[in-house]
Amino acid sequence: MRAGAGRHGLPQGRRLCWLLCAFALKFCQAEAPVPEEKQSVSAANLQCWLVEEFVVTEECGPCSNFQAKTIPECSSTGYVEKITCSSSKRNELKSCRSAVMEKRLFWKFEGAVVGVALVFACLVIIRQRLLDRKALEKVRKQIESI
Repeated sequence: MRAGAGRHGLPQGRRLCWLLCAFALKFCQAEAPVPEEKQSVSAANLQCWLVEEFVVTEECGPCSNFQAKTIPECSSTGYVEKITCSSSKRNELKSCRSAVMEKRLFWKFEGAVVGVALVFACLVIIRQRLLDRKALEKVRKQIESI
């Protein structure tokens, strides 16, 4: 096994890179929106806002703990808005994404990007110092051999 290689045979830098990539992928999957449940094709089972125009009667707001457990629309994002469909005059709940939630997710993403950038900047500095030391050692050996 080469010097500086981990137990898996990869050099430490490559293993760290793989770990960071896996973390970034897991973070992106965790922040991805949860897909809505597939709806039946029959018009009777469809929510009215899927097939007709609607008016928002109550803006997007967070669900309570009870609502999150009992209302399926709350389970995907944790936020819900009340709507009234125009032609059928039905009142329904619709899952929505809050501006506050979006802002929080944006700053989490920005923090992760800055964190990854700092880690890679540190890796570049460490690698550069290592290469500088090797170059100086090589020059020192050449001078000693004269």
